[in-house]
Amino acid sequence: METKKIRDALDGNFDSYELYTLRERTKKFESRDGEIAGVEFREEEGVALRAIIADGRMGFSSTYDTSDPGGKLLRNILPLIPLVEPDPDRFFPDLFGSYPVLPLYDSSGLATENDVKSSIVTGMEKTIREFDTRIVTVRNCELQEIEYEVSIENSRGLEAHSRKTIYVLSALCVAKEQDEVSWYDWEWSHELAGLDGQKLGKALARKALSFLSGSQIDTGVYDGILTPQAACDLLGILADSFLGEHLYKDKTKLKGREGEKVFSEAVTIVDSGLAGMDSFPFDGEGVPSAENTVVKAGVFESFLFDSYYGRKFNHPSTGNSARGGIKQLPVCSTRGLFITPGQADLGDCFDNGIIIEELMGTHTANTITGEFSLGALGYLVRKGERMPFQGVLFSGNIFDVLNNVKKVGNDLRFYGSGGSPSLFVEGMKISGR
Repeated sequence: METKKIRDALDGNFDSYELYTLRERTKKFESRDGEIAGVEFREEEGVALRAIIADGRMGFSSTYDTSDPGGKLLRNILPLIPLVEPDPDRFFPDLFGSYPVLPLYDSSGLATENDVKSSIVTGMEKTIREFDTRIVTVRNCELQEIEYEVSIENSRGLEAHSRKTIYVLSALCVAKEQDEVSWYDWEWSHELAGLDGQKLGKALARKALSFLSGSQIDTGVYDGILTPQAACDLLGILADSFLGEHLYKDKTKLKGREGEKVFSEAVTIVDSGLAGMDSFPFDGEGVPSAENTVVKAGVFESFLFDSYYGRKFNHPSTGNSARGGIKQLPVCSTRGLFITPGQADLGDCFDNGIIIEELMGTHTANTITGEFSLGALGYLVRKGERMPFQGVLFSGNIFDVLNNVKKVGNDLRFYGSGGSPSLFVEGMKISGR
């Protein structure tokens, strides 16, 4: 979107302002009963305005109007700013000299014929259906192609522009014997060639079959493994504890604990705007993305800040502003939070205990205290033999769990913006039969 006319319309109305433009194109291919059941195309382009007047009052407006976006933004924002509370910490970042160069855009993937993309998802469905006669249902077989183009500019001279692609492949299958079990999984890549439908299909089918005849296990305290997916779910409970916003609002147990050992020495946690599904050269305010170590060998290092909360603590932004789209204000957020991988192959050194594959209900956890009680699905392991379990609760505190990590696997995997390898944890509390 051409912004010169918008800037001309804004000049003289505010002390400072920021324009955020987003163009998003999406294709979705769905396979059902062995053929493409639908192809959806969607394209949106819009612009958002944040503007500040002298006493620190900030207003926000957005529009998808391409005929007169400047006029629409002004008409929406001018009546609102006088109603906003003054805040001297509101400001926009200055110009930055450079941004990291990241391989996020797959032009060849975008140019690939739709028939080829369709064959990826139909081939995945076929692989799942033909894997075993006990696979009775396959649904939600989808391939999504998303192209983002983002520009941020402000009246202080900042200009940032970049684009990226994301490809997401997903499916759900149901296996049936005496009982019935379903399993859903997905994978993503910035490149179309990074997806392997047959590999994902086989993994899905194999996983669903492995949980047949699962039952409750005895209530007790177990040592065992959290797989990357389960570990990512738990890490998500902890994410808010690292944010400057939650420090300011006194909603984190890490307040005042910089330099203190808070987790096991095996645990190092990094938040990176350069890794994971949300990676991008800059954050939601145009600040260059960076890699920030928040926990090093169990010791809490520092909080994460956007520009606003950074100013409140006299700390520079760590590149941790995130936007959910044109209609949403930027917020202080983690960007790509992950536990760094270790050297161990945990599957090779584990003969007794439990393996937790999936957790359910993480939205119910207390993100301030870290307390959780979640449904769990996995395996009981005895002398190397795996027996599936389901219908149990895994309860505890995320701070205690990460303090009881004894080994970290080498199998780092990102589920969206969060990542983790497998973790070997002592003392996991399970409520079963």
